Amino acid sequence: MAQTLDPTLLAHLGPWADLYIEHQKYAGLSLLIRQGGAEVYFSSHGLRDIETAAPFERDTVARIYSMTKPVTSLVLMMLVEEGRVRLEDPVDRYLPAFGNPHALIEDAEDITQTVTCAPPTLLDLLTHRSGLSYPFNPGVLPAEMEARDLLFKPTSGTLASQCDVLATLPLAFPPGQHWEYSVGIDVIGRVIEVVTGQPLDAVFQARVFDPLDMRTTAFRVPEAAQGRFASLYTPLAGDAMDLNAATPGEASLRLVDEVIGSPFLGTTCFSGGGGLVSTIDDYMQFAEALRTGGQGLVTPDTIGLMMRNHLSGDIASLGPASFAEQPMNGMGFGIGGAVVLDPEVAGVPGSPGDFSWGGMASTFFWIDPVLDITAILFTQLAPSSSYPARAELKALVHAALV
Repeated sequence: MAQTLDPTLLAHLGPWADLYIEHQKYAGLSLLIRQGGAEVYFSSHGLRDIETAAPFERDTVARIYSMTKPVTSLVLMMLVEEGRVRLEDPVDRYLPAFGNPHALIEDAEDITQTVTCAPPTLLDLLTHRSGLSYPFNPGVLPAEMEARDLLFKPTSGTLASQCDVLATLPLAFPPGQHWEYSVGIDVIGRVIEVVTGQPLDAVFQARVFDPLDMRTTAFRVPEAAQGRFASLYTPLAGDAMDLNAATPGEASLRLVDEVIGSPFLGTTCFSGGGGLVSTIDDYMQFAEALRTGGQGLVTPDTIGLMMRNHLSGDIASLGPASFAEQPMNGMGFGIGGAVVLDPEVAGVPGSPGDFSWGGMASTFFWIDPVLDITAILFTQLAPSSSYPARAELKALVHAALV
């Protein structure tokens, strides 16, 4: 007999969430869980904006950052189904600026210490085996990306201009050699623009948001939703995104971004790796489309391909030195998200095949295909590595199974 979630036991999620608010770890949060498509739990707690005492509610608009990556990945798979791209295609077939690639030599100390290498494929980019990186990772390439402010921020020019600058830098390693969390899916977003001949926001609207009735999800906070936009906080003294210099601040909830003057009001760079804002119900529509086999956006076979591990083993076996939104032991990586290979090794309750990812502001979702569960956590605290809320949430949900 299949296990089901007991509403009485799920009620323990409320006190757990309240402690995060009481201890000033999160300003506010919301939780939404479905099993077999039916809603079994929702709660919201705390504030979306401390300064105005506005409550964190079901329709609160939040920065989902890297939870944008599965959306971009799904759209790329639509183009694969249409025969317009292939996963094994080299990226320079669509973005010539990435031709003639070079990779840093092992133990390089300078950005000029490189050797020639093959260009990354679209699959390399989707699965973080491309040799690209993020500024907040350790290493020579991330330091150079930091110096050039290459983080695909909302108002950092355009997606095309950011990719052009990125293409002038070497890769951290030859494609396929390691796993390193990267801006690869931002590059995939640019590939989508080139192939479709449309800006990424228009592609997403027509292919995902309209069909799934995701009315508030966008690269810019819709004008009508600006009064519901949550503020972003950090416990760090400096840049909330600078994990290399992460030092605790005096305040655990220091304001980083609010609706007035937010770059998410005037976005020019449509970051396929981290640029969307959304509501918890909107994102549930997207996550449920994955759980149920694509809902006509793509075929169930394509969803199955996305939610399977594409690495030779787990992430840890590929020698990552980077930040990641998930554990690395016992975890593989599919197309746009992590895949649980062995819950015992991962150290987090779950089922083999769980598909999940999170965002830098501590948002998180997972799909359990064994138990038919879809769960989402929304909050606004960067960086997401600040507290173990994701693992705790999974443990509490599994403790509610009967």
